[in-house]
Amino acid sequence: MQGGELAELSTFLAVARHRSFKKAAVERGVAASAVSHAIRNLEGRVGVRLFHRTTRSVSLTEAGERFLSELHPAFGQIEQALDSLNAYRETPFGTVRINIPSSIAPFVLKTVMGPLVKQNPGLRLDIVATDELVDIVADGFDCGIRFGERLTQNMIAVRIKPTLRFSVVGSPEYFQGRTPPRVPADLVEHLCIRYRFPSGAIYDWQFEKDGEAVDVEVSGAVTLDSQELMVEAALQGCGLAYVWDNRIASHLASGALIRCLDDWCAPDDGLFLYYPSRRHVSAGLRAVIDMMKK
Repeated sequence: MQGGELAELSTFLAVARHRSFKKAAVERGVAASAVSHAIRNLEGRVGVRLFHRTTRSVSLTEAGERFLSELHPAFGQIEQALDSLNAYRETPFGTVRINIPSSIAPFVLKTVMGPLVKQNPGLRLDIVATDELVDIVADGFDCGIRFGERLTQNMIAVRIKPTLRFSVVGSPEYFQGRTPPRVPADLVEHLCIRYRFPSGAIYDWQFEKDGEAVDVEVSGAVTLDSQELMVEAALQGCGLAYVWDNRIASHLASGALIRCLDDWCAPDDGLFLYYPSRRHVSAGLRAVIDMMKK
């Protein structure tokens, strides 16, 4: 089998995994036209149509489904065989694909990426930061990072650092003529800057004190899908923001933002790196796990 044919098979797996030529192209780091060309070549060579394509969707034909079921395990064995060669290398080799929420990515990864690539010259990190709820198996990731309450079954979870914490903050301008909230229930009297998940759901603010947990459905004039924009809105006096503490340290120090409900904002140490229990742990993924645990 020629190298080009192997590349076509790998491209087929990527398209089948994502049900998208565009997403497969992003994963493989090539143009979408190159993916289309590879699939056309493969279908022409085997003489069977593998995908149903429309302008809006991509799906496998019956032949494509059977081909996928037989090809996927074989490629898994190839990847495992290649990774076994790492036992003869001084450092891990290959690409590790990681999914992480964009809202926490800067804080979790800032002390990790540099040491990983410096200590492992053959290692490649492919990181996708998004607040969408991603199926790491279906989307071809080696691992993901989430808080424990959002993990699914059949995953191995490893607790990692850092410990993160939310804070409720507002600007001095916003607090003029207003009494800062003393308990979460007081938030109904305040304008709050809401956060919307990519799914469209609005995030309820979560608090805990002395074993008592409280969720508050807040309201306000501004709804955003970015914590960075929430901080900016709070600085402009649009209302109270509920954001990660790491994002606002400089603004708290300068007095541009003021913290409230501090005793109700407990640290969250339930951050995990997770990966499928049935997946072989490559040397590269092991290096990532070990670094994230430090």
